[in-house]
Amino acid sequence: MRKALLGFLLIYGILFLVYPAFLYSDDGRIRTEIVKDIDIGKTYLLILYGARHGNDLESVVIFDIEGDDYTFEPYAPHFDYEIERGLDYSRAIQRAEKFVSWHPLYQRSELRRITLSGTDIGYELRPLYDPLSYGVSDVLDIDYRLRDHKVIVRIRLLPQIEWMLLDGDRVREMDGN
Repeated sequence: MRKALLGFLLIYGILFLVYPAFLYSDDGRIRTEIVKDIDIGKTYLLILYGARHGNDLESVVIFDIEGDDYTFEPYAPHFDYEIERGLDYSRAIQRAEKFVSWHPLYQRSELRRITLSGTDIGYELRPLYDPLSYGVSDVLDIDYRLRDHKVIVRIRLLPQIEWMLLDGDRVREMDGN
């Protein structure tokens, strides 16, 4: 009985140590990481998402590398974003910085590399806001999902930011403003 219990615990222990490696494998997962600059030698298609109204915090720019195997598509109606094609490094960065910096609570931007299995497939430039206003600087929840060679991008506010903005609207409605 003792040997069976020890054998069971040994096998269970090995599975416990090895199984998470399979669960969290990097193969096929799209990741982002903060970087200082984008690849200078490439041409980009920019997806300018948001900036639709005076307090639109859901603003971000996706840099799709032109000529690679992947395309980005926002999971949103076409009126929520614009597309600009054929921009070189300097024009892409200038246009993106101008787009994300329009909000009055904007403080700086954060550039992230988008990778799939260690290969760069694009970049994103997101605005960071005054943390005293929303409790955090980065208010966005951006999710990337691969479907064939198309990267579906879902862009939302963090749930606590959505609730904060909704509560503010309700207070203004009650005050009659």
